[in-house]
Amino acid sequence: MSQTAATMRERVPDDVIEDILGHLPVKSLTRFRCFSKSWNSIITDTTFINKHLKLNLNQSESSMSTNTHSGYLLYTTEDKDSSSSSKELCTVACNNDRTLTQVSRFEIPSFFGKYMIVGFCNGLFCLASHEKELCHIIYLWNPSIRMCKKLVATRFNRKHNEGASIGFAYDSLNNDFKILRIVCDLMFNGSEAEAEIYTLSSDSWRKVVTSMQSLSGCEVTEPKLGTIRCVWGPFTFYNGALHALAFTTGYLYILSFDISDESFHEIMMPRNHLDGMTNYFNKLAVYKGLLANFVFSNDFGNEHNGRVLCHIWVMEEYGVPESWTRKFVMEWAWTFHFFACTNNGELLIKNASGLASIDPENQNQNIFPIEIANWMAFSANSMESLVLLDRDRESEREEEEEKNSNVCSMDDLGSALGSGGGLGSSSGLGSSGDGHSRVTV
Repeated sequence: MSQTAATMRERVPDDVIEDILGHLPVKSLTRFRCFSKSWNSIITDTTFINKHLKLNLNQSESSMSTNTHSGYLLYTTEDKDSSSSSKELCTVACNNDRTLTQVSRFEIPSFFGKYMIVGFCNGLFCLASHEKELCHIIYLWNPSIRMCKKLVATRFNRKHNEGASIGFAYDSLNNDFKILRIVCDLMFNGSEAEAEIYTLSSDSWRKVVTSMQSLSGCEVTEPKLGTIRCVWGPFTFYNGALHALAFTTGYLYILSFDISDESFHEIMMPRNHLDGMTNYFNKLAVYKGLLANFVFSNDFGNEHNGRVLCHIWVMEEYGVPESWTRKFVMEWAWTFHFFACTNNGELLIKNASGLASIDPENQNQNIFPIEIANWMAFSANSMESLVLLDRDRESEREEEEEKNSNVCSMDDLGSALGSGGGLGSSSGLGSSGDGHSRVTV
């Protein structure tokens, strides 16, 4: 410990130091880990990390009403040469005068080349791959502290092609990050989907029962569906639950998963919302604080080819199918991609003009002066956190234990050789056995 650190420790109690550190930004805290061993011990402690996260959440909520901007755009981009080392995750603030201010820019690790972001919250990103051989491997990534965690999920024994839908959210009631993974057959052979959930606090996977309770109300006209056959991501987090489009025999519906009590529910689609449509797709989003279903279909009535209609349905009362209301019908060219909605109801899209937002009420379009992105999302806040930093501390502890274990084994080397015994290759030194690994990037 340096003399300055020792002097400060004598004068300032630990609880006061911890309180001061708890109000500092992540960038400063990562630097202060080098100040002293005691400060590093505080900053990497799980209790401190959780306290720092809660303080950031409270400050973020209280500052939203006084902000000079309407939220944040997050997007991934890469240079024109498309080299794996040039991909970046960018965050910009959307100012009220419709200008953008860059907040952060992080290089994406090259080994994420075959992965995409499937969810993010509170400074933590979840990445997964659609490739069959990689669909059971998931990464948690905290760019602010340059750390990621590799998770190995269950490889279900499926006879047909299997697909996995991934949902990621923060459980505020239990102060935990959770990943929902639903695996189903892409061949629609009628077998039931299987589900498992990962919790960061336990650092483990466990299977969850996929039975559901109906939110549809009338069992005569809208019976309980009961079985999950197939689920399409991405998941949308709303009202404490993850939501995705799901299918069972003869029904398309919204599957919801309560992130706290870990129960499945079904939400029926708007009645007759697909009448007259032969080529369409649905996408869930949150529109002005309400769960919404965006339906895209061919515009066969338009004399110009290559047009698509966007029907925006909003659920005015959560869980009540009768409250579905079609708010708007918009006409677009096929050459577009819809990402998400901003808090004020603008749609984030990519079209021939680039990345833009469009107001469905007047269809005014705002082109963003940023690079072409292959992923984009909106967030009401721009949070950074220390989550995963305590895993680095666990890794250091494991390495120290392994080092000590190796020293001990060397003490026994002479007796082992003297007795004619061999050195076995399956000693298991340094193996955690949990199928997970921690990496600093």
